[in-house]
Amino acid sequence: MRRLATVLMASALAFAGASAASAGEIAVIVKTVNSTFWQNVQKGAEAAIGGAKGEHTMTFQGPAAESAIADEVNMVENAVNRKVAAILLAPSDPDALVPAVKKAWEARIPVVIIDSQLSAGSDKYYQSFLATDNRKAGELAAKALIEKVGQTGKIAVMSYVAGAGSEIGRVGGFTDYIKANSKLEIVGPYYSQSQMATALNQTTDVLAANSDLKGIFGANEPTAIGMGRAIKQAGKAGKVVAIGFDGNQDLQEFVKDGTLTATVVQGSYQMGEKGIQTLLSILGKQKVDKTVDTGVVVVTKDNIDKPEAKNVLY
Repeated sequence: MRRLATVLMASALAFAGASAASAGEIAVIVKTVNSTFWQNVQKGAEAAIGGAKGEHTMTFQGPAAESAIADEVNMVENAVNRKVAAILLAPSDPDALVPAVKKAWEARIPVVIIDSQLSAGSDKYYQSFLATDNRKAGELAAKALIEKVGQTGKIAVMSYVAGAGSEIGRVGGFTDYIKANSKLEIVGPYYSQSQMATALNQTTDVLAANSDLKGIFGANEPTAIGMGRAIKQAGKAGKVVAIGFDGNQDLQEFVKDGTLTATVVQGSYQMGEKGIQTLLSILGKQKVDKTVDTGVVVVTKDNIDKPEAKNVLY
């Protein structure tokens, strides 16, 4: 009994030390560093750390590619091993990251998840989840496409990493809305592994094989960029209704020149900013919401220069 009491006391002290909010590293670990979307998350996180004027420091890292799931798992495990104060994580796989997040929980290191959900039953291992309502975002993309192509014909879905939490909700929301509200035939989905060049090649092949294609959806930043470039190279800009996702400079230009009819943009900066603010609240022993919707905006040529779009574009 004495040994058990000692172990429990040690655990309690470890958690108290990790939650003291006086100092320590907050590790921000994202799906990949090679994307302006995640770099915008970094900007938001850095702004929150700077605005807090506390003694916490922040590190930012991620794999070279979203498909390098094992690398991201190692980054989380290394953060736990070096006893960081807290972790802000965008998991690239809903199942593979759970054991690493559980290790953080066992080490009394608070974790906030952003962008993509972990698998069902793992919510006890993290304190809050901040993300776009991806299902709703997919539905908005589908609605925007139906408004332009009508109820019949053929459309294609260019997706990214099969099984990623955001992909399941986003592409699932898109395809379910299409099936429930139109008679459109869906070609795909095709998976780019979030590689722009792969998406470009896949889209080129889809356009060549489907001369009657009326619409196409690119479900994340690198995929939508590759899709847009393929559409322009094929001379299909303005002829095929294209809906993108996310809002970097390339995608903004595609909206302006008519290559994309619209792009659905997440609050990436807000994910980083609110994610860090949530962790600081947790470290300060304040209550936080378990789920926070960071919102989306459908950006078109009509609203791209208005405040509602400028607040999310990057």
